[in-house]
Amino acid sequence: MTEETSQGNAKKLLVVDDEDRIRRLLKMYLEKADYDIDEAENGRIALDLALENEYDLILLDVMMPEMDGIQVAEEIRKEKETPIMMLTAKGEELNRIQGFEVGADDYIVKPFSPREIVLRVAAIIKRTKSSAGGTDAAGDVSDTLKLPHLEIDNDSRRVTADGKTVNLTPKEYDLLHYLMSAPDQIFGREQLLREVWKYEFFGDLRTVDTHVKRLREKLKKESDVAAKMIETVWGLGYKLNSYPHEEEE
Repeated sequence: MTEETSQGNAKKLLVVDDEDRIRRLLKMYLEKADYDIDEAENGRIALDLALENEYDLILLDVMMPEMDGIQVAEEIRKEKETPIMMLTAKGEELNRIQGFEVGADDYIVKPFSPREIVLRVAAIIKRTKSSAGGTDAAGDVSDTLKLPHLEIDNDSRRVTADGKTVNLTPKEYDLLHYLMSAPDQIFGREQLLREVWKYEFFGDLRTVDTHVKRLREKLKKESDVAAKMIETVWGLGYKLNSYPHEEEE
């Protein structure tokens, strides 16, 4: 196995699942879409491969021997920001939440459509490339976004709340940046999936809700006021309030 970054048009993916038939199915569809595929049958092998190689995305099953997907994602995030899509069984809401908490970018529920997987993989890679280029949701360069209690430095992808650094996952950062690029504007969950996640046809609306919840929790650790800037507009979606009300303590 060579340690090299994927080059040219062929993107390199790691498919991790303890079921051979699922790995073979995913590999078949993804190779048809011109992806180079490595495979791992358990969490321990997956972690070794993920740290030794540079992948454009990792498809990671949650329930596996040796190490489960949550543990693998947590260890990967200590070293790398490789996009991770979790594969979860129907009804495993706790696992989905745990996956987002350790930095997973997305999840898909089994049984899944292989074609949906291919579309989601393409969307995540496209969005990751766009984020790495330092562009906002409209494609314009934006170095710094400043509001009372909250600031984003897009060059360093650094977020501060009341002057204190807030550590966010890549997806949490993208969501906050998108909301902050148009303060006081209401965005529906479908629009956020389309613009932030780059999903045109697929996507679970709960993905947005979970990320907003996590984003508020992380902001609240540094600033109660900054956390309250992300407002739920019932029946419509979310907005970032540019002038939040500072409540009495």
